Amino acid sequence: MMAAVFASLTLALILGCLGRTREALGAIAVCLGLAIWLFLFEIYSPEYGFRMPWISTEAPVIGPAGDGRGVA
Repeated sequence: MMAAVFASLTLALILGCLGRTREALGAIAVCLGLAIWLFLFEIYSPEYGFRMPWISTEAPVIGPAGDGRGVA
């Protein structure tokens, strides 16, 4: 999907260089829409969205002293 974002941005650049301003602005709008859609898709994805593995939010398991399951 990121390839579509880059393709629309490249198209906007080419159209801008050719002097076709309206079409270039349309391609930029498409690029922005695709980028926002991709961002929201990745954030709300049930597979890997909202996960930050470098932040541990779970409390460590603390069991009886000496059982090796946690720190007392």
